[in-house]
Amino acid sequence: MTLTRPLVALAFSGGMDSTTLAAHYHDLGYDLLLLSFNYGQRHLREIAAAQTIAGYYRAEHHIVDLEAVGALMPGSSLTDLSVDVPEGHYAAESMRATVVPNRNAIMANIAAGIASARGAVVVALGIHAGDHAIYPDCRPAFLTALQASITAALDGFPTPTVEAPFVHQTKTDIARRGAALGVPFALTWSCYQGGPLHCGRCGTCVERREAFNDAGLTDPTEYALTAEEPTR
Repeated sequence: MTLTRPLVALAFSGGMDSTTLAAHYHDLGYDLLLLSFNYGQRHLREIAAAQTIAGYYRAEHHIVDLEAVGALMPGSSLTDLSVDVPEGHYAAESMRATVVPNRNAIMANIAAGIASARGAVVVALGIHAGDHAIYPDCRPAFLTALQASITAALDGFPTPTVEAPFVHQTKTDIARRGAALGVPFALTWSCYQGGPLHCGRCGTCVERREAFNDAGLTDPTEYALTAEEPTR
């Protein structure tokens, strides 16, 4: 008798968090439905990374086109080229410039609809505790509200459970978990700038460096600037 593996739909950026999330569910015996979103972000390096990582895990991967939606939401450094990408740590107030209003909520709801239609039992999000300060749609209260909304919206239809296994964990915890699962961190992309190399100075690069360092792991990332070099 052939046993059917459960299906999980992931909002998948190709970064450290979502790749560790994919590895987590792969390790639990799920089939992976990876959903990457083109929301008009300033570069597509992360989507290219997502495609490569999907191949690594032999997972089904789709790119959801939300470029027109992103074009209607100016003011974020991720979608508006007139806004500079802030440098420094995520805890800094300047990181508010990276907020795309309701971005995760939009992606999660789309993922939930696809999950229901495809029979996925879980919608998984890679949000973690370090996201809480800046991004409202990365907080535990949002996850509770999202599950309630999805349950009401899909009344009478297959309803996936929303899971965010790392929501109370740090980026360092994720680095350790990923290392234990053999995550190919060298294939992942975090940088907001999207140059040939990780810039080394934007919020995601600083957080990435810190996570590997604090976890006592070798950072496989090549950065354009070291932590000590002055900004160009």
